[in-house]
Amino acid sequence: MLFDESIYRFMYAALQEAETAFEKNEVPIGALVVFQNKIIGRGYNQTELLKDPTAHAEMIAITSASNYLGSKFLDECDIFITVEPCIMCSGAILLSRIKNVYFGSFEPKFGAAGSLFNILDSNKYNHKPNVHSGIYEKESRELLEKYFKSKRLSDK
Repeated sequence: MLFDESIYRFMYAALQEAETAFEKNEVPIGALVVFQNKIIGRGYNQTELLKDPTAHAEMIAITSASNYLGSKFLDECDIFITVEPCIMCSGAILLSRIKNVYFGSFEPKFGAAGSLFNILDSNKYNHKPNVHSGIYEKESRELLEKYFKSKRLSDK
């Protein structure tokens, strides 16, 4: 599926956040929240740095965007994530009422937007975002593979 050029531009910016995570020895996942074609929240995984299992890229980007808008609801916002969100992050997406979710690669071990679960596409909640996957999928997956390969090599 082809998307508007801005979708690729924002996903590329999310990839740059993931690169920052990689450089800081974090699982390389990046996210950003966009409102009216402007980035209002950025995040990359910081679970090691902050010693916080909830410091996922999506959580940081959503918190930043909510602070920017002064609202817990981001119903006119889109989120761009390099990797499929987990259960926790999918829950935050639902609770913040984000309109559109764009992500790169699927995450078969923890994914909750089509891999293990499909929380975002459930009719059990009062909000259902539009979900689009596969944008810069190869780049997102390769960055994760590079990270975990380097981890396995350093463990030897």
